Order: sequence, then C-alpha cells, then structure tokens
Amino acid sequence: MGFSVSVSHSHGLSSQLSSSSLLAQQLSSSSSKSTLFVGFPFTSYASTLHGKQCRSQPHLVVYSKRVSGLEEALRIRRECELQGTTKFRRRPPLRRGKVSPRLPVPDHIPKPPYLSSNILPEISSEHQIHDAEGIAQMRAACELAARVLDYAGTLVRVRYYCFFRPSVTTDQIDKAVHEMITEAGAYPSPLGYGGFPKSVCTSVNECMCHGIPDSRQLQDGDIINIDVTVYLNGYHGDTSKTFLCGDVSGPLQRLVTVTEECMEKGIAVCKDGASFKKIGKRISEHAEKYGYGVVERFVGHGVGTVFHSQPIILHHRNESPGVMVEGQTFTIEPILTLGGIECNTWPDNWTTVTSDGSPAAQFEHTILITRTGAEILTKC
Repeated sequence: MGFSVSVSHSHGLSSQLSSSSLLAQQLSSSSSKSTLFVGFPFTSYASTLHGKQCRSQPHLVVYSKRVSGLEEALRIRRECELQGTTKFRRRPPLRRGKVSPRLPVPDHIPKPPYLSSNILPEISSEHQIHDAEGIAQMRAACELAARVLDYAGTLVRVRYYCFFRPSVTTDQIDKAVHEMITEAGAYPSPLGYGGFPKSVCTSVNECMCHGIPDSRQLQDGDIINIDVTVYLNGYHGDTSKTFLCGDVSGPLQRLVTVTEECMEKGIAVCKDGASFKKIGKRISEHAEKYGYGVVERFVGHGVGTVFHSQPIILHHRNESPGVMVEGQTFTIEPILTLGGIECNTWPDNWTTVTSDGSPAAQFEHTILITRTGAEILTKC
C-alpha cells in the first residue's frame, strides 16, 4: 500500500506525503513552505511585437524548438497509443457501491500502534535496515502477504466456456482476505490506517490505487489491483498485483503485462550502493517504449516494523539523492496508465482515479537489498 507525494522539482525532494491527497504530511527536507502538484511546473510567457501596427491583417508568430529524433519518436508513439485507447470498449465509469462495516479482529492478535488514532501517521524518517533476526521476520510477513494475494487472485472469476459467471464483489474479496490473514495470527495492515475502513485495497479499471472494497461486482473485461499488507510479529509485508477478469481487451492485457515488467526492471537495478534514482529511470525507459504514462503522485516506501518510512521510491525519472544499503527493505510499486497521469481523489479521501477515465495498472513487491542484488520477499 503506497502513499502520495507532491514534488517540487526545483527544490529536490520537498514533498508532501500521505496515503491520500487530503491527509498530507509535509517533509522537512526543504526550507520552502509551498507544495506544488507533481510534475514540472509550466510557466506561461507573454510575447509582444514592437514596430509598426499592421491594419490589414493580424500577424501570426510561431515559436518552435529543436527536438531530438528520440523525443519526436516517443511523442508520435504516445499520440498513437492515446488514439488507440478509443478502439477498445471503454468500461462504464466506476461508481461507489455500498461499503459494509469494518470486520473485527480477534483480541489475541497483536495490533500496529497507529490504530490508536484515525489521523494519518507521519512518514518515518528512519530507513529500515535489518539484522538477521529482522530479516527472518520480514521474510515471514512477506511470505504470508504473498500467499494471501495469490489466494485473493483466485477469487477473480474468469470466463467459463462461452459464458461469464457473475463474479464476486470487492467486499467479498476483502472478507476472504481478512479471514485468511487473521487465521494466520496476523493483522491486515490497511484496516484502520489513517481511518481506512477495510482490510485490503481493491482498485478496478481507472482506479489507480486505494480503492475501498464495496458491493460492486466484478464484470467481464475488468482489471483489478489487489493490494495486500499484513502485520505479523511486529513486521509489515506489502505486495500487490493487477488481475484480469474474464475476457480482457488486448490493450488492457498489454498494459498489465508492461506494468509488471516495469516493476521487475526497477528491481533489477537494486543492490547495495546503487542509486535510488536508477529505479525511476529504468521504469520510465520501459514504459515509454509503449507510450504509457508513469504516475508520479504515488510512490514506493520503506517498510518493516513501520508501515511507511524513508526511503521514498520515485518511479519516474528523477534526480533524488541517496543510495541503497545492504539489509534495507522497501517497496517498488509503479502505476502505469493508458492515458494521462493526472488523477482525482473521491470524497472518501482514499479512492484515486485517473482524471481522464483511462485504465491504470499496478504491481508491487517488498524487496531486501543484498550485497549483490535484491531479494524479492513477497514471493510464495
């Protein structure tokens, strides 16, 4: 489960972090008090022509800039991809269904400390670097999260012969996930985090992330990201995957495939001493080959005994400082879209959808930095 970040590119990582855009917590890494929307700010320049006034007809002034062949190729490919999105059947826009009451957790299961308040916790400034015992505990929590996610994926029904059976609701997925986690003696980390009302995030079609499970039934052709985090023996394991529901269109299938590839390519550059900025560079390079947008607002994060901590993992090109350290754990969780990367958050302060209604996909793993590479902890 990630959180949002607004970055001022002119001041480095002067950021505003939160699990929703409304409940943001500011970092103190910059002296600037202002917070900008993510992305390079646009500045409009007015131009005035001096000289004799022409009465016969207006003048047309054209400004141009030199662009490289690669930039032009990427622009053309991007336009073709955006035009191509109209060729597949658009899904009806998401509507919030009925949200059932939060599920109870047995008293004997240890609870994370943030449950004492509905206020969103501040991101911890401490990088989580583990000794041998901590690594063993992280492996256990992440392995459970991976098994729960795999099980949740089996609930996303597929097409049977020529018919599509009515599928489960996202609320039913939440209940199944909740029961599996608590039966294992763990706590579902999202439940109660900053007031989040459910035990898992279910983000369908144009929902980028943080979708709240409700009464909506999955439909043939949907895609759904299921984001599972468990709190086991004092450690969080965090993972997510986008699943296909029934007969999914070719463009959506490719978006899902490329998003997973982007995550894998980001992980591949990780090792002790590697720069964090390499992750965003590698992800962006691969996404741009297909004309996909890489969402900047939501980022990866350190994870361990604390749900969200430094380092902040940016999935787009950036110049953020810092290097990875052996024994460190964090998530990589890129979100790609078939259209624009701008987004809107619903009044529930969590559900975030693409502004243009285009589909989005996300994948996430928790990884452990080693001397020679990275170990994916959230694998069964």
